[in-house]
Amino acid sequence: MERSSDFWAVLRLHGTLTRMSTVRGARERARIEVTAAIKDEARRRLAAEGAAKLSLRAVARELGMVSSALYRYFPSRDDLLTALIVDAYDSVGAAAERADARTTAAGESPRARWMAVCEAVRAWALEHPHEYSLIYGSPVPGYSAPQATVGPASRVGNILIGIVRAAYEGRGLALPPLPAALRPEAARMTADFAEGLPPEVTAALVAAWAQLVGLVSFELFGQFNRIVEDRDAFFTHAAGQLAQGVGLPSM
Repeated sequence: MERSSDFWAVLRLHGTLTRMSTVRGARERARIEVTAAIKDEARRRLAAEGAAKLSLRAVARELGMVSSALYRYFPSRDDLLTALIVDAYDSVGAAAERADARTTAAGESPRARWMAVCEAVRAWALEHPHEYSLIYGSPVPGYSAPQATVGPASRVGNILIGIVRAAYEGRGLALPPLPAALRPEAARMTADFAEGLPPEVTAALVAAWAQLVGLVSFELFGQFNRIVEDRDAFFTHAAGQLAQGVGLPSM
């Protein structure tokens, strides 16, 4: 009799736990859906008004939510901005990683991998101009990016470093020149984020990354208007020059 009683008690407990798990699962799905809706609306407002004018109240109003409900998902405008920034960095990082994985699997050279990553960054920017502007455009007044953005922001740079490291450890690199006055700073940067590479290469990599962002920004923000007509060819040439600048062999 006691064993039978224990059996039914276990069944009742199992049923209770199952219902609790189902409720928690439904709540989590609902939270994910609402969070996605909030961010989608925020992105629409970024496109219409820019990051400086992003308002939680306006987002809540467009979604038919009271502000107090939205604050349970994002306690402040800065929290929402951070989520959008992390998403943007992760999105361009994923695009770059896919391009690198595809060329690596095809047995392409480090230079071809570099070119594919640069092209992927540009393509992503042209498809997501407002998100690109959020992460590489003018700083948002009153907003200071937290540590949580650092990892996502590093994804593209880390891919480029990995490509150059693979070339250095394989067929080698043509080391770019490095002024003596810059060597201590280049050595510090190498120790910080490019361990194992020559300081000459690290300094060239940082410059190349800045120039890649500049090339994309000039195209996206209109600085090439009436100057560069064939922008595909121009970008391919410029990305190749960047590859040469970090010492990647042409073949």
